[in-house]
Amino acid sequence: MVSTSIMTAAAAAVDLQPSPITPNWILSGTPEARNKLLATSEDRTASIMVWECTPGLFEWHYSEDETVVVISGEVFITNEEGGDCRLGPGDVAFFPAGCSSTWRVTNTVRKVAFLRNALPLPLSLSLRAWNKLLLIFGLRGRAPLMLPLLLYPVGFLIGGFQ
Repeated sequence: MVSTSIMTAAAAAVDLQPSPITPNWILSGTPEARNKLLATSEDRTASIMVWECTPGLFEWHYSEDETVVVISGEVFITNEEGGDCRLGPGDVAFFPAGCSSTWRVTNTVRKVAFLRNALPLPLSLSLRAWNKLLLIFGLRGRAPLMLPLLLYPVGFLIGGFQ
């Protein structure tokens, strides 16, 4: 669902589809999860999803960075070091890619999840440099493919492009 249009949704009312939790992650109870993908960035490195789960106890392993905002319900999260926290409506949490946690859902929880795939460091540094160039040349927010055309005369003058 990639789009260049602005997307809006009432997260509390979005219809969800079954999305079972990996069976060997479930520690107790019969938690049933459902979700719906709302949007994906054009480069497919980021997405927004609504997710809901009924009461139960389970592990969760994060393969991408995830920021969540709880819309309704309650969950108690235990991190890998044993630290606990409660998340309820309006609470925000960040789970970095590669971490794991235990979720104890006491009341059906609904959240909006902002998912992001981390870029490899060399690519990330290149992207930062590119964005810096766009900023320097006043092109941030404009057509980025125009930058090489603007740099060509500068390179030609100093003998860099032949």
